[in-house]
Amino acid sequence: MKHDKEYLVTINVPPSLEEPLVDALLTLEEELGFSSFAVNAHHHENKGLSLAEQVTGRQKQLRFQMYIDENDLEALVDKLKQEFSGSGIQYWVLPVLTSGVI
Repeated sequence: MKHDKEYLVTINVPPSLEEPLVDALLTLEEELGFSSFAVNAHHHENKGLSLAEQVTGRQKQLRFQMYIDENDLEALVDKLKQEFSGSGIQYWVLPVLTSGVI
């Protein structure tokens, strides 16, 4: 039976930050690991977009997702803020109601 709350953390980054973010996450999340996959981000700001991205209205990014224990959440967010300040990384945290393996 779980005693701690668990959260799903989602992080969107530009492809140029893939390796640095993988390295940062591996130092924190050794037990459960994480997933990553390509996404198209759609945003109203054109800052940092190439001309092609501005025309198509989408920007290629990578999304990382991981389950993290409540006790480790603050350390993760602090590490992201320290190592990637000003990089434009977007993240959000959602409570996990239930999870398991079937």
